[in-house]
Amino acid sequence: MPRLKPLPPATTPELKPHFDFFLGTLGFTPNSVLTMQRKPKLVQALAQLNSAVMDPEGEVDLGFRRLIGHVASKVSGCLYCQAHTLLGAHNFGISDAKLADVWTYASSPHYSVRERLALDFALAAASQPNAVTDAQFAELQQHWSDGEITEILGVVAMFAFLNRWNDTMGTPLEAPATDVADKAIGARGWTSGKHSDL
Repeated sequence: MPRLKPLPPATTPELKPHFDFFLGTLGFTPNSVLTMQRKPKLVQALAQLNSAVMDPEGEVDLGFRRLIGHVASKVSGCLYCQAHTLLGAHNFGISDAKLADVWTYASSPHYSVRERLALDFALAAASQPNAVTDAQFAELQQHWSDGEITEILGVVAMFAFLNRWNDTMGTPLEAPATDVADKAIGARGWTSGKHSDL
């Protein structure tokens, strides 16, 4: 049960361009944003941050950026963001096999050494306290450019905000995100938990 219910998009018509931003990546306006519209400047700031972090002109693959967000969300325990990141990764061309192995990326043949290092970094960066070591960072730099590392950490940092927002609010999951997460990792123990649909 959500702690604050999402409001209809028509509640704040001036936010329509920001709501529409999410249609291209998810196919719907997320309930998190519909809840957040109680403070329109938060929606505006999130849309701007999301646009920068998930910039299509970035160096890191758009689908893989969503997997980075997934690993960061798994660390925090946010089931809402775990489902959303899998839907986003799916929408940006990540294979079903790769989605299914995201929790076991370290041993999966679907992930390269380079990808494993980035996901290890995301896991360490999302941990509390932060677990990134100098040695880990130096190894990451052997496989990823400084610009790419900046993008990777931008994803982790953005999801730190979203994980706390959605887990605290108990934001209800939308059906498309639930469906992808159920298919990809439901057999591995994922459930929507408190984020079950309204």
